[in-house]
Amino acid sequence: MLKNVKLPFLNYKRINLPFGNVMNKAALIILLLYVCLSACIKSPDTSLTAYRAQAAIDDKEITDYLNANPGLNAKKVIDTAGVYYIIKQPGSGNALFTNSTLVTVGDTGRILKTGQLFTETNDFHPSFVLSQVIKGWQLGIPEIKKGGIVRLLIPSRYAYGPNAQTQLGVSFGLTNGLPPNAVLDFDIQLYDITN
Repeated sequence: MLKNVKLPFLNYKRINLPFGNVMNKAALIILLLYVCLSACIKSPDTSLTAYRAQAAIDDKEITDYLNANPGLNAKKVIDTAGVYYIIKQPGSGNALFTNSTLVTVGDTGRILKTGQLFTETNDFHPSFVLSQVIKGWQLGIPEIKKGGIVRLLIPSRYAYGPNAQTQLGVSFGLTNGLPPNAVLDFDIQLYDITN
């Protein structure tokens, strides 16, 4: 609270004085607590319901695809719901993966439902820090070793989720890019691993 105080040697000076009333302090503290707590109260969470509904749709799409193609012999990545992998070539050598592991890969990505190609590295082999790629890659790439090839079937929750990726796939004929909630099908060749 600002008050004007007349000090003979300074003419007038504005200074902060503590609250004169203890009740004012208590009221201010209660008001601040109310504002803070009311901001923390959650409204009915429809996003969790939508997430679970989309997860069920994605899992059904992958399961239907695997049932229609029984020769794939896909396995579910341990400790996750929904990411499947098919080892085409196991590779050899270093198999130690951490979040800071640098992986050099070649990949081809398709939308599972339509088979539409949206990315392909061809002769260019980019390197990525494992913790900075989509979660489906983080879970699936460690299933192979250097030189290995793996096919990953990734539900949207482990890829880009409800976020459309407008840059991906445009050069492959996807006019609006990768749609939201797309279930992805990747073929990944692991060229190098650097820890």
